[in-house]
Amino acid sequence: MNRLPNPLIRKNETQQLVFFSKEIKIIMTNQQIQAIAMQQSACDSNCLASDFLCTENKVVISAHHPQARKYLDLPFLCDFTSYGHNIVASVSEKLKVLTEEYLARYSVEHCFETPNLHMFMENLRTFDCNVCFMAEYFLPDADLLAPRQCDYYTKLLFPDDFSSLYLPEWSNALCAKRPWDDRLAAGAYDHGKLIGLAACSADCETMWQIGIDVLPEYRKRGIGTALTSQLAAECLKREIVPFYCSAWSNLPSVRNAIRCGFRPAWIQLTVKTNDVIAHMNRI
Repeated sequence: MNRLPNPLIRKNETQQLVFFSKEIKIIMTNQQIQAIAMQQSACDSNCLASDFLCTENKVVISAHHPQARKYLDLPFLCDFTSYGHNIVASVSEKLKVLTEEYLARYSVEHCFETPNLHMFMENLRTFDCNVCFMAEYFLPDADLLAPRQCDYYTKLLFPDDFSSLYLPEWSNALCAKRPWDDRLAAGAYDHGKLIGLAACSADCETMWQIGIDVLPEYRKRGIGTALTSQLAAECLKREIVPFYCSAWSNLPSVRNAIRCGFRPAWIQLTVKTNDVIAHMNRI
């Protein structure tokens, strides 16, 4: 895969994640993984990748980008993204001043917390919108990620193999709204019965998002960890960075990411109109 030079990738890196196959040897470092993620966030937020490493917050005007993650509804009304150094807020013109005032008032971590966030949400009412999504994103750690095993048979699946699996029990792994973006999966079987499924969606050119489902009666047996880690390794073998998203409150999902060798990378808060939020609550 051809990639543009990125100033965030440094020389003489020591942490390496190596996968071997009969034909391919892939080496990707933690620094390269993070740089690819920041470059993608820059496309999503309409900013520079280096903006996420600044010590001061940044407010930029959101815009469509041909390389943005496919499921994003751009331009944003307001979106906060933080890799821990600062917040980059990608906003509409009408929310620019409000956002600048809020980010100037609190430290990074407090901008994402109540009661401060309640004040921001109260001010959003004037614009008929509110905070809708808050999520944490994980990237693989080069020192820790490795394919894990479980007590069940697992195998790699391709689109023709999982075309009939767009069912409620696999709705976290597979995306029925965009099935054409689901590229690769790993399944676990108990005497031929599918009991767990991890799949990745090609949400953008350089990064695939992993989702996981395990049947309730088979949970807490290491199946999710085995499938997620195996699929992540297969992504990296293809020079694709796997990423994993979870709500902060979904502790089982967060624990699965950590067991697989993923680590918290960035957090994101997104504002939507009240009509959109109301529609989600009706579904």
